[in-house]
Amino acid sequence: MDYAEYVLGKWLIREKSLELKSHLGNKFMTDPIADMLNRIKNAQAAERRTVSFGFSKIKYEIALILQKNGFIKDVEKKGRKEKKIIKISLKGKGEISGIKRISKPGQRIYVSAKDIKPVKAGYGAAVISTPKGLMTGKEARRNKLGGEILCEIW
Repeated sequence: MDYAEYVLGKWLIREKSLELKSHLGNKFMTDPIADMLNRIKNAQAAERRTVSFGFSKIKYEIALILQKNGFIKDVEKKGRKEKKIIKISLKGKGEISGIKRISKPGQRIYVSAKDIKPVKAGYGAAVISTPKGLMTGKEARRNKLGGEILCEIW
């Protein structure tokens, strides 16, 4: 195979890859939880009142925890089947000063109950996936449950 055939083959592979990517869109995102947290953070920075994104059970549970802890105003499920979305109503500017994704698809971070630390000296909350479901760091420590730290918010 000469150099021209090699370059042509590479070019065709790249074209097919881009075509497939544009056809599929954002269906195969590598970290949907990080995407959700970034959308919330960016919407608040842009002073938007609402933000919406695709539905999944874990994202919905995280949103409910954020609502319960007073970081967001309201959470709604909308749509049916493949077109389900989560719509979040934000409180206003300054309610959320930071969000950080801790455990990522490439590196999972697990902690025992005794190793759960308060976020920003107790002013924030950690979302932890435990065997009993998603809960805040305080609840997990109180119930003596460890698990995967998904994110911190303050």
